[in-house]
Amino acid sequence: MKQQFLSSLFAFRAYFDWLPPQVVSVLMLVLLAVVTFYLSKLISTALLRIPGKGSGAVIRNIVIAMRKPVRVMLVLIMLESALPAASGFSYETTQVLAKIFLFVGILMIGYAAIVAFRIMTEAYLNRISARDQTDDIMIRTHQTQIRVLKRLIEILVGIVTVASALMIFEPVRQYGVSLFASAGAASLIVGLSARGLLTNLIAGVQIAITQPIRMEDLIIINGDWAWVEEITSTYVVLRVWDWRRHIVPISYFLENRFENWTHNSAAIIGVVFLYLDYEAPMEKIRGYLNEIIKTCPLWDGKVFDCQVADCNAQVMTIRIIASARNALQSWDLRCDIREKIIERMRAECPEALPRSRFAMVPPKPGEEAWPHFDTISPPIDRPPAGSYMGPGSDAPKPGTDP
Repeated sequence: MKQQFLSSLFAFRAYFDWLPPQVVSVLMLVLLAVVTFYLSKLISTALLRIPGKGSGAVIRNIVIAMRKPVRVMLVLIMLESALPAASGFSYETTQVLAKIFLFVGILMIGYAAIVAFRIMTEAYLNRISARDQTDDIMIRTHQTQIRVLKRLIEILVGIVTVASALMIFEPVRQYGVSLFASAGAASLIVGLSARGLLTNLIAGVQIAITQPIRMEDLIIINGDWAWVEEITSTYVVLRVWDWRRHIVPISYFLENRFENWTHNSAAIIGVVFLYLDYEAPMEKIRGYLNEIIKTCPLWDGKVFDCQVADCNAQVMTIRIIASARNALQSWDLRCDIREKIIERMRAECPEALPRSRFAMVPPKPGEEAWPHFDTISPPIDRPPAGSYMGPGSDAPKPGTDP
């Protein structure tokens, strides 16, 4: 097959013997590249017209993602095959062109491998995300593992591809060999300078395996609610409720404590505190709360209770707990409970609302009332005349003869 192809090329050259050999060789390679490019474009266009939603859609997605690297590789294969027929070039020029074609081909193979891996991972993530599940813990677990490992594999494939491509050229290969051979102190310096990067890369692998955080987990960091928006190989992007972003090194989650509110389940119990007067009728208030919670659509119907949790000299503290499907619904549920119970108490039992008390001290029998209304405290009862007033006073001590 290859011999027939080369024979056809030599026959094509015979029609242009009146041109310089180098021009004929360049013209032949350019013509082959253009024909191959447009043939591959025609084939990809035909594949994109395949109907259907199942396998047809998968084929279309693969063609869309892979058509550029595949076209380049087909052109390179055609040019590499046609080089023996390009007799207008010298031997050295032919060898240089062959190395250049191989160099670009290796880069395209690595790029195609990365693109193919991305297509497979995205197809898998879309498939598991399409499942009808009420608890998305498993979905977010797979998303975290695949996204972190995907980036690590892409980095690894990229390094191997570039290294393999550079090893084609003798000067670069010799430089790389001499660099690795004499990398005693240099390797130590590079290793120390890249310690942070290596730490985060290794931490990324541990995060993907042990799963302390996952995509869209709700965590508490520096007192802020934050959702895990993106996990890369070296850092994590956290989205705060007010749309701020925290960029945190991924090793932070292995070296520091943090709260994960959705580690095993998104369901959570919210707490509401009320501060009521001692005159508050607790049984009536419990009845109000039972009526209110049944009208709240955010309550998941699992946990609800009301107890007197504490008290002080002014008020008693009522603790209300109610469960919700996730933290956001729990927040809204607690706000709803506060609004409705306060409105209900104001309308039906205002004696339950907290108040401040002070006592009016009446005068003792036979004493005058306070002479001034601006007195801020009652008069002080002083000892009667002749009482012992301490050391140095003339009055005798208690229990002694005068």
